[in-house]
Amino acid sequence: MKLVQRLANILAFERRCIRSSFVAQVRRTLPVRLHLRALLARRIDALDASGYLRDATLRVAVLLVLLSLSSAAAHAAEGYRLYESSAASVNGEVLFVSDVAREACFLGCAAMPGTGVETLSPRQARERLILDTLALQEQRKLLLGSVDNAVLEGVAREAASRMAACPSPCQREIAPGETREWVRRKLLLRDFFNRRVGVFVEVKDDDVRKELAHRSTAPGIGAKPTWEQVREALLDAGIAREIRNWQTRAASKSKVILSPMEDR
Repeated sequence: MKLVQRLANILAFERRCIRSSFVAQVRRTLPVRLHLRALLARRIDALDASGYLRDATLRVAVLLVLLSLSSAAAHAAEGYRLYESSAASVNGEVLFVSDVAREACFLGCAAMPGTGVETLSPRQARERLILDTLALQEQRKLLLGSVDNAVLEGVAREAASRMAACPSPCQREIAPGETREWVRRKLLLRDFFNRRVGVFVEVKDDDVRKELAHRSTAPGIGAKPTWEQVREALLDAGIAREIRNWQTRAASKSKVILSPMEDR
């Protein structure tokens, strides 16, 4: 009986609303920006301020909001990449144009101790960076390779000195922390390839003997190299050859997407 009375009361209320053209409006929630602006305007009206003062105050408030947003964006730019063109995608890992430019700068300045100057175009630097990325992805998957902290600090200091003495203007865009990270990646790649590829390279005594005989008969050879020097040179050449073969196989099995890039 109570349920029937409640339903009848509801129906009667709806009929009265329809007869009196009563329309119930749903309160809408304003965005935070508009809500704050309306709240500020109401407070100014409560002070009986003129329209000129109200407009000027609103302009100042909007300016303060914009300044706070710009400072927040500048702070975010220190730790994050807000917007930048991509150069390539390697198995879903995006390489940016600045990464390619940084790689070309390090190689052009011979930042790694024991290396010479390499002048690369943006496309060549991107190809080099893609090969390094493939190797680092494999390293993370196999957990193979490591970097000694003491060695890293010493090589990073020498690399920083080389970058400081580099005549190229690109070195001014390189932060000290970026040089250390680049050196760490290169050392990690070197140890990874030594463990992944170098252990399978073997130099036979017959090859060393043939190479010694060839160098001794070659004109203008200068001082005759020792057995160990020839063996070390053949070992380095064999490791470099196997690394190129590994990179070719890894690239053929990977998904690499290149973005348009101009050689400047």
